Amino acid sequence: MKLARPNVFHPRIVLASCPQLPDGDGDDDGLVEALRHRGLHARWMSWDDPQTESADLVILRAAWDYAERQDEFLAWTTRVRNLLNPPALVAWNSDKHYLQDLVAAGVPTVPSFFLEPGQDPAIPVACGGVEVVVKPAVGAGSIGTSRFADHGAAAGHAAGILDRGRGVLVQPYDSRIQDGETALVFLGGEQSHAFTKGPILPPEGEDPVMDESGVYANEDLAVADPDFEMWDLGHAALDAACARAGIAKADLLYARVDLIGRADSAVLLELELIEPALGWRQLDARTRSLQQRRFALGVESACERLGLGPLSHRRP
Repeated sequence: MKLARPNVFHPRIVLASCPQLPDGDGDDDGLVEALRHRGLHARWMSWDDPQTESADLVILRAAWDYAERQDEFLAWTTRVRNLLNPPALVAWNSDKHYLQDLVAAGVPTVPSFFLEPGQDPAIPVACGGVEVVVKPAVGAGSIGTSRFADHGAAAGHAAGILDRGRGVLVQPYDSRIQDGETALVFLGGEQSHAFTKGPILPPEGEDPVMDESGVYANEDLAVADPDFEMWDLGHAALDAACARAGIAKADLLYARVDLIGRADSAVLLELELIEPALGWRQLDARTRSLQQRRFALGVESACERLGLGPLSHRRP
């Protein structure tokens, strides 16, 4: 373990969570120790704690409540000194309208239709005759997300979201999701590991099982080894996102790309750049240690890039 030295600058690093989960959601257990082994000292703190704004570097990890406080959250992302992932990408990724940009970039994506406040909440004609998923355009943890075979009920759910001044995302329900989603994890823009997620949304009339914190739905996860075609799709999504933001893919500390379908017909369901679970607990102990070390190396590289390296300046 590298020990702190008084004549070397040690950046103050925060792993940002939310008030309901001040010490994270458990997915990132081990990251503090992995960072410490690189001479980097981090602590957990809720993103809305004023002390985060005096940290040298803030890493978003379990800010699950951002969707309910989007304006406040996005204003905060621009006030902290340095944020990972970068604020511009966080703002873009916080609203599911980003899916339209991925489609425009040629990324195979689940068909998505948006309703805006003031519009008729009727389900789009393109979804006629099929079960649909209705969710807030700004949302996380599957909160406010439901399946509907009855389009009248779906429209009612959409109307409730629209009445709160929020946009709505409507997607045809793809039955392949019953086989689970494949979550691809990238560290520093490069392939790391993958896991599967069992179906979260129950049939119409039932609610998903929520974590005791109430900020996200429980997920059934298992380690996976996807084909290269799926990783290629993940890279395409990251390339499109980074091109739009004008940053290098290596500047993404982490990313998760959620796909459904098999390698020859997979489509993107979501691109997660804010608070995704990275599936550490699904890895065996040795692999988890190695990949969390990669995460820590990514933080170390970001510190150098942001002028927070050990010789960048000294404490008084």
